Amino acid sequence: MPQAIASLVPSRRDAAVDPRMHAMIDNILLGSPVARALGVRLAGLAPEHIELEMPFLPTNVTHGSTVHGGVIATLIDIAGAAAAASGANADEVKGGATSSLSIQYLAPAQGAALRAVAAVVRRGRRQVATEVSVYAETANEGVLVAKALMSSAMF
Repeated sequence: MPQAIASLVPSRRDAAVDPRMHAMIDNILLGSPVARALGVRLAGLAPEHIELEMPFLPTNVTHGSTVHGGVIATLIDIAGAAAAASGANADEVKGGATSSLSIQYLAPAQGAALRAVAAVVRRGRRQVATEVSVYAETANEGVLVAKALMSSAMF
């Protein structure tokens, strides 16, 4: 099961995301038509870290109840971009774009809601590397279904 954000970053537990970057995350990433169509919602936010939830929807499957890999990739992309934005300086950053994305699918997500946990691995002046883990949430546990490394270009 994924760890809570507070346990991932004890030194930044009380830090707040710049309200301007929070608005960018809410309006551009979570408010995008694709995020809304997938039902993506914010579960936790701290500088350099984010957790997103996505409900299981029958429209997001490949076959039967298996969540489509492209849907998982989209959740990863939104989470990685949001984590990169969450620690950015709003005076210097007005937007961003995914510059690379590498995903390892580890298990099928069978008829389950998904949780993406994203953390910034390294922040450069214009590039941000983010690690994203996606869990299929069942009644008793979370099953790791995908791991990704993403790079975001900030501008």
